[in-house]
Amino acid sequence: MKLTVWTYEGPPHVGAMRVATGMKGLHYVLHAPQGDTYADLLFTMIERRDHRPPVTYTTFQARDLGADTADLFKDACRDAWERFRPEAIIVGASCTAELIQDDPGGMAAALDLPIPVIPLDLPSYQRKENFGADETFLQIVRHLAKPMARTERISCNIIGPTGLGFRHRDDVEELTGLLFELGVAVNVVAPLGASPSDVARLGAAHFNVLLYPETGEGACRWMQRELGLPFTKTVPIGVSATRDFIREVNGLTEMDASPDEGRLRLPWYSRSVDSTYLTGKRVFIFGDGTHAAAAARIASEEMGFAVVGLGCYNREFARPIRALAKSMGLEALVTDDYLEVEAAIQEAQPELILGTQMERHIGKRLGIPCAVISAPVHVQDFPARRSPQVGFEGANVIFDTWVHPLVMGLEEHLLHMFRDDFEFRDEAGPSHHGGHAPRAMDAAPEPEPALAAAVNDNVTWLADAEKELRKIPFFVRGKARRNTEKFAVERGVSAISVETLYEAKAHYAR
Repeated sequence: MKLTVWTYEGPPHVGAMRVATGMKGLHYVLHAPQGDTYADLLFTMIERRDHRPPVTYTTFQARDLGADTADLFKDACRDAWERFRPEAIIVGASCTAELIQDDPGGMAAALDLPIPVIPLDLPSYQRKENFGADETFLQIVRHLAKPMARTERISCNIIGPTGLGFRHRDDVEELTGLLFELGVAVNVVAPLGASPSDVARLGAAHFNVLLYPETGEGACRWMQRELGLPFTKTVPIGVSATRDFIREVNGLTEMDASPDEGRLRLPWYSRSVDSTYLTGKRVFIFGDGTHAAAAARIASEEMGFAVVGLGCYNREFARPIRALAKSMGLEALVTDDYLEVEAAIQEAQPELILGTQMERHIGKRLGIPCAVISAPVHVQDFPARRSPQVGFEGANVIFDTWVHPLVMGLEEHLLHMFRDDFEFRDEAGPSHHGGHAPRAMDAAPEPEPALAAAVNDNVTWLADAEKELRKIPFFVRGKARRNTEKFAVERGVSAISVETLYEAKAHYAR
């Protein structure tokens, strides 16, 4: 098993916890060893929840393995029912408990509790967190949802939001308002905020809105097949996608609603001076499949950025991400190894990273600004203010989030004009972005005119060449330096001069 400091996704039982934590009246009995309760911190600390997740752990220890751990699980189920009185219980095992093969589902069924008990079969060593959430919600829907008469008014279910989701709470609120403008009522939002009794009446809606395919597509496909509920295929993140979503909903409802776009600020941006300076900015995009694909479309079609890298960490979405990347002339990066992502970012030399909390750390190390677009996220990505990603207001939030880390038009002009001044060096980055504030000036004296610092044992930079190198834009300077050093080593040049720099430039331009 590969060990790593960071992971993009936890094991599948964490996905099940996201579903249980998002719902009401549902309890999760998890057969797990002592220590696995660390997962509670994900919700109470990162999501700033005011109560712990509705999870009961068996917390068996090493000494229990010589006895019957099945009794521990049965006792945990009885205690959970007696203490919490939930409407339904889901049962499963963590990756460690899976090795014991105690069959939590079979044991829970034998207890004959007076509520639905839903077993989860989550292969901990083959799949990960998003699959766990999707499969858990699918099993809940399969056990509880039934065919029934449709609501009198056209209504839909919003499917996919969970606990610990990236802006899920705010997205639901924004999407509910957008659907109201389209004349569509919301029947049930699930899993987030739903109870088992709410899940039971999913069939009363006329269609489903699949908001997050990672955590809701399995349930939507089952409801389409078993309950006759079609579901939307467009995730309304970005202006163009929101308009496509509206057309899709109008097609499903046979209406012709047109919501007010007066709140949309993107047209103002396209007419501003700064849009000229930001056009063509190089961006690298990485996250879950849904948010990465949405970000790529916004960046290329609506912001005028140049997408120089695109990828996702959840392999279930590898095929559509690879197809999208190919259409943009790129090769998709599909990996859950953050070191591969860091290497790809270094190679692409972007001016902005759109990624997860992992890429934010990578950006700090490389000195590249990063805007978070996807889970996994930090506590700061659960803001107290309303900050959706979907709909027209979501487009405004995305515009602010992406543009603010960049150097704006007048600021870029001043940085170039006063680049030799210690306050206006191009290393300073945006003046309002604290993470990229000017670094402290070194007190070391200027290098001698003869030679600058040695790059390695074979190559050094002459002072005039080093000065000329600083005239190259910072976002491609690293690549220019590496190419020049490679050119010099291949030709046996030990001291890089201005002439060597331009010879290398001409060589690689061919």
